[in-house]
Amino acid sequence: MSNSSVCCAFESPTLKQVLPPVLFIEFIFGLTGNVMALAMFALHMESWKPNSIYLAHLAVADSVVLFCLLFRADYYRRGQNWIFGDAFCRILLFLLAANRAAGIFFLTAVAVDRYLKIVHPLHRINRMNLSYAMWVSAGLWAVIIAMTAYLLGSPHFFIVGSHIQCESFNICLDNGPLSIWHNTFYVLQFCVPGSIIIYCTACITWQLKTKTMDTTGKIKRAVQFIFVVAMVFLVSFFPSTASRVAVWILKAWYQECSYFSEANLAFYTSVCFTYLNSMLNPLVYYFSTPAFSGIIQKFFRRLTGQKEEVTSGNTSVSTVASE
Repeated sequence: MSNSSVCCAFESPTLKQVLPPVLFIEFIFGLTGNVMALAMFALHMESWKPNSIYLAHLAVADSVVLFCLLFRADYYRRGQNWIFGDAFCRILLFLLAANRAAGIFFLTAVAVDRYLKIVHPLHRINRMNLSYAMWVSAGLWAVIIAMTAYLLGSPHFFIVGSHIQCESFNICLDNGPLSIWHNTFYVLQFCVPGSIIIYCTACITWQLKTKTMDTTGKIKRAVQFIFVVAMVFLVSFFPSTASRVAVWILKAWYQECSYFSEANLAFYTSVCFTYLNSMLNPLVYYFSTPAFSGIIQKFFRRLTGQKEEVTSGNTSVSTVASE
């Protein structure tokens, strides 16, 4: 039980055994991919487009989340015992929440940008310069910070035996305003962007399949890639959202902490899928598109001292889909 009469906190040996190695693996592979992507943006990006700006912000958000995973892995390794103090607990939970939201929002911005370029290529938004994308990015960050800054304003400690838990999602039975907002925002930031991404993906798939002549198989590959984008989003963010909704349902039925032990375990286990998105984004959005593939090939040729190959300037349909 917790140090509050209205909140529940649980000790879980399963989390101590499972989460630290999983989080560390996600950190190693995710940080490698995101650092490489950021290096591509900083050193080898010759032509910036709105899509590239959104991806760069996505890489920054993912890198911050992955940095936080080291502290969360240590926290779970100690049996959910936080040793870094109240201030850093608040900062860490704020960084995780803000950059998770940033990952979702900029992922949605990428999907909308692709939708406009492929389904509505003559729309005037497609003719706007990079300053437009910068303003959109600044606006998204402002909304994200405004919606998550409340995590900095109150402590998130829960005393369980001799351990001090640092959690933003402990189950509180009194349904206070901050608790309601925290849970509502967590669910909405999946449902609304998820609906937009699914809609954009369906429209792009229909456009490419029905209105484009496919003679080389490039359309099929483009459709498969766009489908993978939506699937990675759903796999990464649906489990934790579903488990959070399940807690809401249980709170409508029960008012005793003993009923929430398994739901609490399910939520924190499913959060690993959320962090998995930060590891998969470089693979899906950076390394699987022709534009970034060319940059990566040039990068590795320079590292190995190979001569750069001269290629034709033909633009494939999948390049259009990714830009």
